[in-house]
Parts: sequence; C-alpha cells; structure tokens
Amino acid sequence: MFAIMKIIGLTGGIATGKSTVARLLAEHGARIIDADQLSREVVAPGSPALAQIAELFGPEVLSVDGALDRQAVRKLVFSDPAKRRALEALLHPAIAELARVRLEEARQAGATVAVYMAPLLIEAGVTDRVDEIWVVTVAPEAQLARLMARDQCSREQAQQIVAAQMPLAEKERCGLVVIENSNSLEETARQVDAAWRRRITA
Repeated sequence: MFAIMKIIGLTGGIATGKSTVARLLAEHGARIIDADQLSREVVAPGSPALAQIAELFGPEVLSVDGALDRQAVRKLVFSDPAKRRALEALLHPAIAELARVRLEEARQAGATVAVYMAPLLIEAGVTDRVDEIWVVTVAPEAQLARLMARDQCSREQAQQIVAAQMPLAEKERCGLVVIENSNSLEETARQVDAAWRRRITA
C-alpha cells in the first residue's frame, strides 16, 4: 500500500521564477516533475512526436543532428495561432501521458508530495491532474526585465511574448497559493515555507 501523495500544480507566467520556487519546494522534500522537461523528452530524436512535428512543419524545424530546433518552431508558431494550436494538439497528449507515468513512479517510490510544474497548466485544461494550484507571480516590470535579460530580447519582443500569455492576474485567481516573487530570494523562500506549513504539514 502506497502512501497518499498530494500533487501540487505549480504554474505562472514566463520569467516569474517557477523553477526557483520548485527548487525551494524540493528542499522541503517534494518530488518535482517539470512539464518543460517532459516536452523535451517527448520530442527526442527518433520519437514519434518529432516525426509528426517534422511532417507538420517541414524539415526546417530539425537541426543538422536531427533534433528539434526549438527556436525555429517558436518562430513559426508565435505569429500563427493555428500552427500553435496544431502543435499543442500534437504535444499535449504525449506530455500528459509521460506526466502520468512520472507521477505514478513518484507515488510508487513513496513520495508524499509531488509538484507538477507546468507553465500552461490552466490554459491546457489539465488542472484535474493536480490536487491544488500554486501560482508564481511577479510585478509586470520585473517580469519584463527578467525576460529581457534571460532571452537577450528587446523590450518590445518581451512585451509581445508576455501579451501572448494568459494575464498573471487571471492565473492568480486560480491559485490556492500565490507566491509573489518580485523581491529577494529570502522573501520568496519565506512565502514558500509558510505555504508548505499551511498546506502540507498543518
């Protein structure tokens, strides 16, 4: 008999610091399952999903070594909502199945808390996969500054990327816990510690 495992869905906008919060939760003993990492696994060279993507978008989305050129795909789907929807329809089922496998592995390993970190948790309609939602948020200016620094993009490009996502305020309304990550790491850690005590160990 395996212990009951609580599954936290960790989400937030781009450049809000989801990975930072996940690391802090891992320090508390949570098992982290990263949807971005799963998305890379399902399109590994030789995978059925990669072959389907190449068929859908053409060979230009493959790099010389046969791997997915994520930058090329991003450019293709960013300006074409229909292509983005087609890509999501292809990838989401494969990611969902791999997530199910990873969560079951965590359960069988005896984990009592698993964190499913997924930027599109709400948008993809997979909130039923988790027991509760935690949202990482930041002030708009901090989000733009971090995105520009991380991706070496212009302010205009950063604004376009943020504008294409679900507004943070909307995501916050879906969160049972909201972690405000605009300030210091110590302040973020304090919020995570408090949420862990309130939601996990209370």
